[in-house]
Amino acid sequence: MYEDVEIEDGAASKLQHAMSRKWQHYLDISAPHTGPRWAVSVIIMLVYCLRVYLINGWYIITYGLGIYILNLLIGFLSPQVDPESEGPSLPTSRDDEFRPFIRRLPEFKFWYSLTKAFCVAFVLTFFSVFNIPVFWPILLMYFIALFILTMKRQIKHMIKYRYVPFSFGKTRYKGKEEGSSSVGKDDK
Repeated sequence: MYEDVEIEDGAASKLQHAMSRKWQHYLDISAPHTGPRWAVSVIIMLVYCLRVYLINGWYIITYGLGIYILNLLIGFLSPQVDPESEGPSLPTSRDDEFRPFIRRLPEFKFWYSLTKAFCVAFVLTFFSVFNIPVFWPILLMYFIALFILTMKRQIKHMIKYRYVPFSFGKTRYKGKEEGSSSVGKDDK
């Protein structure tokens, strides 16, 4: 009955699609620039913290933001394939095949989600409906306890399955240098 009807995209849909493509273009451009991306994020985080400190409120938003960041951090520190459920996939002896550490949450997605969360939390501080009166030291103590317990569990998991999610401190191997290879055909 409705097979012959073509649905045209409205002006709002076209605008949204164009803006989405432009935003994705800027994200793609920023992907290789890790240092500047994180510097901008640190500035956003400091602005948010300064705002919450100066307005002396919105602690429940900050607590929710902290829980979300903790969840992102666990994904960032966890392997994509959990060795507990899939069996040991990381090499445990010298003869095992080398498999690089692949994160469940890649660095770029971690950065993007973290920055977006701080921006959303910053916007929420402009609405008084989200300023729920709470005794913030209790929230802080609960968050610290939650952080310690979660990280303790994560570190035990890392030790048990022998993986390190960071590249610093690992042995780096150099390949053959171009100048030290055999003499080429053109050299006479």
